[in-house]
Amino acid sequence: MNYCLNVNDIKVEANFPDETVNGIYIPLLRKLSEMQKEKGSRLIVMLAAPPGAGKSTLSVFLQYLSETCEGVTPLQAIGMDGFHHYMDYLNSHTVIVDGKEYPMVKIKGAPVSFDLEKLTEFIKHISNGDAVRAPEYSRKLHEPVEDAITISRNIILLEGNYLLLDEPGWRDLKSFADYTIFIHKEEKDLVDRLIRRKEASGVSRAEAVAHVTFNDVRNIKTCLENSVGADLVLT
Repeated sequence: MNYCLNVNDIKVEANFPDETVNGIYIPLLRKLSEMQKEKGSRLIVMLAAPPGAGKSTLSVFLQYLSETCEGVTPLQAIGMDGFHHYMDYLNSHTVIVDGKEYPMVKIKGAPVSFDLEKLTEFIKHISNGDAVRAPEYSRKLHEPVEDAITISRNIILLEGNYLLLDEPGWRDLKSFADYTIFIHKEEKDLVDRLIRRKEASGVSRAEAVAHVTFNDVRNIKTCLENSVGADLVLT
């Protein structure tokens, strides 16, 4: 199935094999729908994956499928990227990497570059069924846009790199989830994909490799090596 979708303010052309859609995604949506009916209140699903694994694209596609598939409860996909610290914060704070001090913006995308307290409070509210609004990350602005999404559905699919991270503070997030999903992809494939994506933004091959090597590889390893187990693992 070919599908054109908007992911974080960017147009994405995606292809999902019919056998995967019919054999995995639609049955998953039916399972979540049944879980929500049995629970009788809002269902929280967390989807975690390393950078470059396609989690944002998949989550938006699953929302589309849930809206068009008969007998399925429509879900609402929300990205954790909306909970990044703002650029002025990242530029004004520093972090130690391999014994050297850097502006936090240099490692944007690492766990420390997110507002974990704000994210935790948001998850508490949606798990309680509260009517709240969520921020959305814009890849054009490179900033979160506050109150961009109204939370209105009974199944919320929250996606992000570190929702299953086994580190202080982060590991508490899983307690709010009714169902968890993890996407696993080999590190080399992720690195290659991220370099191509960075090149597509207009930088040189050398700049893309340098950026991914310094920043993304560290985040990939953190996610792959230090995430707790999920109810469903997609490879």
